[in-house]
Amino acid sequence: MTYRAKANKGNNHKRKLRGSVSSGHGRVGKHRKHPGGRGKAGGQHHHRMHFDKYHPGYFGKVGMRVFHLEKNHRWQPAINVGRILSLVPMAMLKKCKGKEEMPVINLVRLGYLKVVGKGQPPAQPLIVKCRSFSQGAEEKIRKAGGACVLVP
Repeated sequence: MTYRAKANKGNNHKRKLRGSVSSGHGRVGKHRKHPGGRGKAGGQHHHRMHFDKYHPGYFGKVGMRVFHLEKNHRWQPAINVGRILSLVPMAMLKKCKGKEEMPVINLVRLGYLKVVGKGQPPAQPLIVKCRSFSQGAEEKIRKAGGACVLVP
């Protein structure tokens, strides 16, 4: 078959070596399948220098085993006292304005577990349900005429 340069554009090197005995891989060493082993073989043996130089710390252990590791056990999203009123629907605020009845807001259902005392106290008394309150937050809510209810 005749050799066509356009059809074998990327294979020029291989085509040129056709007919030579060892195709550029040498007579003595020979071109064998996986001379160093497949994949990451020999990382602690014959490829150790490569692993130590380019992948330091690849082998071995560090630290202490924790059998029941809870990565999120301190999850406690907090909200400032000044933002609580913005979470209460306007219809509920208007309905309770001037009456003895107070709007109730459950912050746990809204994704907050703690109320912190930053910001102005609510202008209208509220019943706030949450898992924990800071001392300042509790004072501000009570001073406004509201109540703090702990919810599990």
